[in-house]
Amino acid sequence: MKNRLLEALKKNSADYAEIRVETEENTHLAYRGQEVESAVSSTFSGGMARACVKGGWGMVAFDSLDNLGEHVEEACRCAALVGKEKTDLAEVEPHEEEHPAMLARDPRGIGLDEKLRLIQRYNKIILGAHPSVESSMVSYGDSFRTVYFASTRGHYCMEERPRIYCAFQVTARNGSLVQRTHDSVASAVTYDAVVGLEEKVRQTADRAVALLKAPKVNGGPKTVVLDHRLGGVFVHEAFGHLSEADFLYENPKLRNLMVLGREMGPATLNVVDDGSLDRRIGTLWCDDEGTPTRKTYLIKNGSLAGHLHSLETAAKMDARPTGNARAIGRGYPPVVRMTNTYIENGPVPVKEIFADIEEGIYACDAFGGQTEFEMFTFSAGYGYRIEQGEIGELVRDVVLAGNVFETLKAIDGIANDLEICEGAGGCGKGGQAPLPVTFGAPHIRIRDVIIGGEH
Repeated sequence: MKNRLLEALKKNSADYAEIRVETEENTHLAYRGQEVESAVSSTFSGGMARACVKGGWGMVAFDSLDNLGEHVEEACRCAALVGKEKTDLAEVEPHEEEHPAMLARDPRGIGLDEKLRLIQRYNKIILGAHPSVESSMVSYGDSFRTVYFASTRGHYCMEERPRIYCAFQVTARNGSLVQRTHDSVASAVTYDAVVGLEEKVRQTADRAVALLKAPKVNGGPKTVVLDHRLGGVFVHEAFGHLSEADFLYENPKLRNLMVLGREMGPATLNVVDDGSLDRRIGTLWCDDEGTPTRKTYLIKNGSLAGHLHSLETAAKMDARPTGNARAIGRGYPPVVRMTNTYIENGPVPVKEIFADIEEGIYACDAFGGQTEFEMFTFSAGYGYRIEQGEIGELVRDVVLAGNVFETLKAIDGIANDLEICEGAGGCGKGGQAPLPVTFGAPHIRIRDVIIGGEH
């Protein structure tokens, strides 16, 4: 494949050109209620040629690996039609790399019937948990994506990117009151990650039933503790996307708010995006522009320390490429995306995070939300009252809202129990979803968070 890509790039007449070829094997199985909703196995191949002429991009997507040189020529012609400025792309040292997957147990060696029996067993646990359980959704999927990349700058890389996941959702009803709970696991390492989840499935079903009897949370400003998952979702959605430099470059207002060196939170706050983290679903050796990934501090010691970049945004903002140009798959151009994004451990034992809270909320999991620039609204999956330092009664309808910059500064406790969450979902941006990412955090205590609910 290497020789085919390099030969095709000889057709280049642009300032810069690249070609990405992919093959992908996919399996998806799902139960909805008592019925099998999906049982699909597929294989795809194809890719994209991109070229840049005078700052203008031309892109050609293809599904056949024939005539790769013609695709490069066409991309060059398209770029020449729109280029009117100067091609300015950051430099990366030329390199050649090949990274085969290191799987402990390859899902491609497991039969569809065995995978289907697995989720059937989980589905029966949900439907048999309680009479109030109205419906279920249990899904399994695996993908094995092989990416080949070469550019006119002498970069070549081949990488295998596996992913295995299992997800389950429970709907419970009591009259007009409906409660939903969900959970999922994912792995880039082994099929065994989705085996033996019976207790996790049972707990998810039991929680949906318990939420039917739980009172609504009382609204107003409160001290809130976020668990690993909600803390990770918060830092990904409310702050991580603001750190993506294509978004920043196009938005002068936010670029002024996200000036490097600005104080963002307590000195113990460190936020990282790390595409090189060992074998996570958000991990990749090189991004989809051939740039090696690395650990990038977005906030370090409480101050804004970095942004996430592609070759183009790094050049425009006089920065170093970070390896964050990612495409969801063949036929899509790479855009600036997160990889594994998390808050690093703080100095506080987790018991002390709760210890001095007279009255507050322990908010767990995430069930959706939205962000608009620096404003956010998130729905926790569920929550508990905190009273006199103890975790108490289960509550429902926990909605958190605020300004991300004010909220980061209101953090007054970061525990030392970081967990990275790998799940079945993914990140969406620019019509490309779901992109495999991870997120995580230790337990975090935040003062005066606005909680929606009964007053």
